[in-house]
Amino acid sequence: MPDPVFGLLSLGDLAESWGNDERWLAVNPGTPYEAYFPPNPGLWKAHADRAKGSDVQRGTLRTLRVGAPLQGPVAHGLGCGALMNVTNGALWNAMGTHGNGYFLERHSLERWWGVTDRSSWQNALDGLLKGRGVRGPWEFVLEIRAALSQQFGGQVDPALWRETAEKALLHRAAESGGTVSDAEVAGVKQLIGRITRYEGRFRADGILAANSRVRSALAWDYGRASCMARWGVGARFTDIPEAEQAVMQVCRLSQMTYNSWEEFAAGYILGRCLHFDDEQFGHWYTEMLHAHRVLATHAESPWRTVSWV
Repeated sequence: MPDPVFGLLSLGDLAESWGNDERWLAVNPGTPYEAYFPPNPGLWKAHADRAKGSDVQRGTLRTLRVGAPLQGPVAHGLGCGALMNVTNGALWNAMGTHGNGYFLERHSLERWWGVTDRSSWQNALDGLLKGRGVRGPWEFVLEIRAALSQQFGGQVDPALWRETAEKALLHRAAESGGTVSDAEVAGVKQLIGRITRYEGRFRADGILAANSRVRSALAWDYGRASCMARWGVGARFTDIPEAEQAVMQVCRLSQMTYNSWEEFAAGYILGRCLHFDDEQFGHWYTEMLHAHRVLATHAESPWRTVSWV
């Protein structure tokens, strides 16, 4: 088939919908792995019931060893999405993956991203590649700290960081002829506190080394751009060559922003936590901590097999 579409259907759903149909069940027909089974909804339901609650693949590193990139810029770009793919139990390096099947991929893109067609998929991908989800207060305060660190060397006192950020806000507003509200200033200072506390937890949990800091949160967008390219393939909004170009762009952008997988990972996790976690250190954080530990230690992890540069 020149353009196959893959669907995923559970045995439980199949058993419920089969009824008294006497037709046989064909699985992967027309492929080297085709198989045919006589109708037996009762047996299918028993298997489905036995498997309920099992989610053995989530939180595990899965590698496609044949027919998928293991080195080079495409593998590097796919590695940038590995934190999410380990969390979801998806193959980290499968450029042509169809995920949960055509229908579920489209449903997920619409639910989480508002993506319903090629145009909205392209807009979502472009926004992530340009860091639109991160550029703003997050990058503003991190750039302020980076400038202070370069100027004075070493660690930056949070009080100096807050004071400098406020002055920068006021200066930027004066240059543009605008004003800055007290709420904006308070929001930036609160954000600096949140980042400081997250980094403290990151150091305690091994995401950051002692005295290290998050360079940028752009990894949060770049890692999701890597996944968005793959999701576009599964949802039939793009093809593999176009998705590979996007993934290679993720590789280039990430290498321009970070110096290592460790720096990239810390930026990605900070972005996810700032977006979802609200300092609860709940599953939005613990899922990332687990995925980080898997990727930092697993022999097949791209962080260990694909060089950063």
